[in-house]
Amino acid sequence: MRTIDLGGVTVDRIVENESLWLDPFWLFHNIDQPTIDRNLTWMQDFLFDRAANRISLSFHSFLIRAGGFNMLVDTCVGNHKDRPGTPFWNQLAGDRYMRDLARHGLTPADIHMVMCTHLHVDHVGWNTRLENGRWVPTFPNARYIFGRDEFEGHSARQAATPETPINRGSWHDSVLPVVEAGQAELVGFDFVHGLGLEERVTLIPTPGHTPGHFCVNVEGNRGEGLITGDAIHHPIQFREPHLVNNGDMDVPRARATREALTERLADSGELMLPIHFAGPTAGRIRRDGAESFMYEFID
Repeated sequence: MRTIDLGGVTVDRIVENESLWLDPFWLFHNIDQPTIDRNLTWMQDFLFDRAANRISLSFHSFLIRAGGFNMLVDTCVGNHKDRPGTPFWNQLAGDRYMRDLARHGLTPADIHMVMCTHLHVDHVGWNTRLENGRWVPTFPNARYIFGRDEFEGHSARQAATPETPINRGSWHDSVLPVVEAGQAELVGFDFVHGLGLEERVTLIPTPGHTPGHFCVNVEGNRGEGLITGDAIHHPIQFREPHLVNNGDMDVPRARATREALTERLADSGELMLPIHFAGPTAGRIRRDGAESFMYEFID
């Protein structure tokens, strides 16, 4: 993805894994082969591998910069995390993420804010790093912004099953250490962070995938971009809104949220900045008939 300049605010991707090829029947529990086949004509090669019948997701953060302020939204899977139930995330030891950050002239100490759209395992991983056998915040000078509804919802789940770690263990190694370090801030949906006279970051509640999921709206003085977290995972869901992601905690609400978000963005001109779309990533939603939509990547 090229740098997005919204006017006084820029947005870049910090990539952990640009193309993770997954079994579509794992990613979407109610997909079937006919659904896949009728969408093959429009899906680019970076979205679907026809020979292997595999669907692609990207895992990246968004870096927002404005007037010397540096912010990350969502932090992927992270290194050295024990995820035995998910082999492709287990004990990662890659350097792509930190190399991407360095490519923009930044170190972890240069990040002022980390914001998590929700607290699932693949959105909190780089929140912490392993140091002398302990999990410590990766970004020592950052405020970590967690949604209050999201945090309290998962906290209640963990309290109900204290012997079974939730979110594949990420609650304990990627969320609680930030809280214990005093760097976490629990916020409501009315949270606003000013980036300049006109530039700001605001939250849009999009529950369903998780209890307190939110999207992050980035406003510059020449445009806006909406970071959509896991409100939608892949462009096929614009054509097939019934598809259920395996992480959707409230399926009917997740679908209603996804469809409302699509209606909001369609033909609005506002950029969509998806967390999991491979390829150029950023794009816009266009109507394609009375009840269908398509996603147009920008180069």
